[in-house]
Amino acid sequence: MQIEIDNVKGFQDFLPLESIKRDKIKKIVEKYFKLYGFVPIETPVIEFDELMKPSTLPNEQEDEAVSDRFRLKDRGGRNLGLRYEFTFQLSRIFKLNPNIKLPFRRYQIGEVFRDEPVGTGRFRQFTQCDADIMGDQSVECEAEILSMISDILKELNINSEITVNNRKLLAAIIESVQIQDKKNTMRELDKLDKIGLDNVKANLKKYADSNQVVTLFKLLEKPLEFFIENAFDGSEDLKELFSLAKKYNLKLKFNPFMIRGLGYYTGNIIEVVSAESKCTIAGGGRYDRSVGKFLNKEIPAFGMSFGLERVCNLARVELDNLPKALIISIDEDNESIKLVRKLRKESIPTIKMNEKVGKCLEYANSYNIPYVIFVGKDEVEKKKFKLKNMLSGEEKLLTELQLIKILG
Repeated sequence: MQIEIDNVKGFQDFLPLESIKRDKIKKIVEKYFKLYGFVPIETPVIEFDELMKPSTLPNEQEDEAVSDRFRLKDRGGRNLGLRYEFTFQLSRIFKLNPNIKLPFRRYQIGEVFRDEPVGTGRFRQFTQCDADIMGDQSVECEAEILSMISDILKELNINSEITVNNRKLLAAIIESVQIQDKKNTMRELDKLDKIGLDNVKANLKKYADSNQVVTLFKLLEKPLEFFIENAFDGSEDLKELFSLAKKYNLKLKFNPFMIRGLGYYTGNIIEVVSAESKCTIAGGGRYDRSVGKFLNKEIPAFGMSFGLERVCNLARVELDNLPKALIISIDEDNESIKLVRKLRKESIPTIKMNEKVGKCLEYANSYNIPYVIFVGKDEVEKKKFKLKNMLSGEEKLLTELQLIKILG
C-alpha cells in the first residue's frame, strides 16, 4: 500500500520564516489585547455537537460556519465536533461559571476548524484572534474594541478602513417598505458581492414586488443622517458610535448593505477591510442574545475577530532572527559551552556547532543567522572572540561583555 505524502486538503505547514512571522504578529496582537484590559481564556478544541447545531443560534438561522463544522464520535459513541469559532463556547462558559464578574473582557488566540471548500486564503484550519466584552451594553465598549483593532493594524503596517452598519436599522429599512420576510431579504442582500446587483434584485422578487425592491434599494443608498433624522431603529446606536469614534481618532464608513452573521448579531456590526486589496481583515458586532442563552437571560456582548493567516499575508513587520548567533567550536568545547550559557543567560538566542568552519558558515547562511562567533585556541588565550557579521562580512575581536552589548 502506497502512502500519499501530502498535506490534507485545507491544512498547511509553516516553516521557520513564516512561523517566526506568525509568532511576532501574535505577540503584537496579544500586547494590545492586554493593553486594553482584556484577559485570556482557553477552551477545548472539541465540543458536544449539540452545542454547535444551528438550532442553538439566538436568531435560529443557518450559519455557514455552523453548517461547515467538523463532526466526529468518540469511543463512547458521543456526537462531538471541532470548534468552528470561539463565540459559541462563551455561552457554555457562562452556564458553567454563572458568577463571572461583569463586564468580562476576554481574548483568545487559537485554532479553529471548518469543513468548507478551500481556495485562495481559505483553509480548514486557521488561527483566530478574538476579543469580546460581555455585560456592557454601552456603545463605548464597541469604540474601545475598534480602537484596539486599529492600533494593532497600525503597528502591523496594514492600511485599513472600518465599515459599520446596524442589524436593527437594516430590519427597520426592510419593514419600512412593507417586505414581510426580513430574514430571507437579508440573506439575499448578503449575496451582493458574490452574485451581483441584478441577480440579488431578481432573487428578492420571491419576497417582494418590483416597487418594493426598487424602493428598498433607493433607501439603502441614503446616508446615515437620513435614517437618524427619520428616527429609524438602530440609527441612534450608529450615531453614538460615530461620535465616540472621533474621540478615539477613528474614521468610520457607513455601509447599509453589510449583513454579517445572520444567526448572531443584534445591533451595530463591523467589518474592517484592507484599503489596498479591499479584502476583509476583521469582523464583528453586537450579539446580545447569545452568551446568556443557557442561563435564560440576556447578557449584552460585543466582539471582533480576525484570522491570523490573512493578517500575516498583509502585515509588514521586521522579523527577529532565530537564532541570533552561532558559536563555532574549534577544539574548544568547554569554553564554547561556557560562552553559549552566558549568552543565553542574557536572553540572546544562541546555538553551538563543532563542524568544520565552512559547513558552519553555510548553515548560518541557510537559516539567516546574522552573527557567527569563533572559539579557538587563540580566542581562549586572548579572552577575546572573533565575531563575524554574516551580512557585511566584517570581523571583530571582542570580549564577552562587548559581545553581549552588540548581540543583546
